[in-house]
This record gives sequence, structure tokens and C-alpha cells, in this order.
Amino acid sequence: MSRRERIQAAIARQPVDRVPYAVWRHFPQVDRNPAGLAQATLRFHERYGSDFIKITPSGGYAVQEWGCVEGEEARPDGHRPCASCAVQRPEDWKKIRPLDPAAAVGYSQQIETIVRMGFDRRIGDAPVVPTLFSPLSLARKLSGDRLNADLREHPALVKDALEAITETVIRFADLALTEGVSGIFYSIQAASRSLYAEAEYAEFGEPYDRRVLESVHGRSALTIVHAHGDQLMFRHLARLPGHAWNWDDRATPPSLAEGRAQVAGAVIGGLNQWKTLRDGTPEQAVAEAQDAIAQTGGVGLIIGPGCVLPMGTPDPNVAAVVRALGGPLKRVPGATE
Repeated sequence: MSRRERIQAAIARQPVDRVPYAVWRHFPQVDRNPAGLAQATLRFHERYGSDFIKITPSGGYAVQEWGCVEGEEARPDGHRPCASCAVQRPEDWKKIRPLDPAAAVGYSQQIETIVRMGFDRRIGDAPVVPTLFSPLSLARKLSGDRLNADLREHPALVKDALEAITETVIRFADLALTEGVSGIFYSIQAASRSLYAEAEYAEFGEPYDRRVLESVHGRSALTIVHAHGDQLMFRHLARLPGHAWNWDDRATPPSLAEGRAQVAGAVIGGLNQWKTLRDGTPEQAVAEAQDAIAQTGGVGLIIGPGCVLPMGTPDPNVAAVVRALGGPLKRVPGATE
């Protein structure tokens, strides 16, 4: 099977020649440079041969044009939080207007990354998916900790901003698909009870998520719904339109088997990126992959981490999983640095 065929079979819960897998990470040394991010992503793919390629940008790319300033120090997972938020006062929400992603700082750089990757033979038959953030996730990036209070005290202002953000994300998805990507990796950092009440996500999160995901229906061959965080509102997430669902199944409910029972497509997970891939042994990493296969019968499953690989994840741990699954592995200088 080709990588694309293998992924499509997993989505349809059909037999595969081997269980597909994917790993991804941040590249904070180069992720503000489209050429640097493209090359780092391709070298990483060359090393591990994932069945899909996720483009992982700087975390602040989607809020730069609106005025957020990203910090310089990368966290252990490789992302840099905003050092200065665009929304400091309630009236600042009025400044959030729809953007043209072809021209806006951050978005346009991601399009350039996609263009630079598009002609590279190293992609082979792997679907490529850029990272998009949900509107409520971006509202939190724009405003930081004040968002929770503004949802309660200034809901109309926040909703007007969410409309503008949603329109921008839809435009970016359209442009990315036009440039030839296979789908999207849609990151929802807001469907967590640690951050919001379920009623708040139902009002300020889910409707906008649905609009973005429905906008790519029929054009995206691989829509990945990534749920970030713990105490997930999985009932809401499972009914969103998508092809595959990814969450930190080793660290927060539901289990991989329980999640698979709730969604219509594939599940992506099985590997604990912190305790096992970063701090464990190759044998422990392989055991987690084998357990994921046992939970699902290897059907409707894509082996992967719950989120990005942490900085400093040992190559032997990831390589052992790839070998155990029968995937291709190649020595590539600088691919894992």
C-alpha cells in the first residue's frame, strides 16, 4: 500500500498491510523561516518515514498580524508562548478583523512553507497537513488569561472577534488546499474542562470549529481533529466532522479503544510523548505501540504521540517504534537535532 492508501484504509476501518504511524515536532531554531521550516520538516520525514507529514509552525504564526508578539524562549515541547498579547482591554477585541492570509504576517509564511515543500521528492506518497488552530484557541492566544472573564462579561465583543478569526482560518484553509496540501491538522486547545465549562465551549467553541471543518469538507482527504489538554469534552469533539482524532490518550481519558468507539473514522495515538518517548526506553515505546494495536485490533488506528514530540526526544525510542511497525527508517544527518 502507498502511504495515502494506508491512511485512507485506516480512516475507513479497512485492513492495512501494516499499521500506519506518524510523528511530528516543533523546530524552534528555524520555524520563523519558511525555507528553514520546510527543510527541517522534510529531513525529519526522511528519517522516520511517517504515513502523513504534519507541518508544525511557530505557535504564534496565526496571531502575529493582530498584534501578538511571540517570546524568544522555547518551552520543552518546542513552542514559544506569546510575550505580549494583542487584547489587553475589552475594547481591544474590536481590533480583531478578518485577514487576508495571502498577505498577513504569519499566515503568508505558512503558505510559503507549503509552496517550498510542494515540489520536493522527499514527500513521496505521504499526505501533507498544515496546522490550523481553532478560533477559540486563537482567542486565548490573543488575550491570555483574561479570555475567561471576557467570555462572561463581554460575550458580544468576543463573538464578533470569533467571527473574524473564523473567517480568517477558513480563508487560510482554502488557500492551503489550493496550494496542494492533502488536508488539515486542526488543533483545538479549548475543549478542556480545565479551561472552560462545557456550556462555554458549546457556545464559544464548537459552532466555530464546525464551520471551519465543514468548510474543507469534500476538499480535504485527511482532516485531523487534534484535542489538546486534559479533561477533554470528547462527546463534543467526537461529533465534529473529521477523518481522524488525536489526543493524549495515555495521559487523559478516553482510552484509545474508548475514543475509537465514539468517532466515525480513525484514532491517532498510543504513544506517551513525555513519559515514554522522551524519558523511557525503546522497549517501553514499542510496548505502548503494541498495546495500542491490541486495544483496536489494528483497525482504524494510526500510531502516534498525543501531541508534538518534546525537544530532546531520543532517536532510538522513536526508531524502535518505526522498526516494530515495519516502517522505513533512513539515516539523515541533522534530522533529529
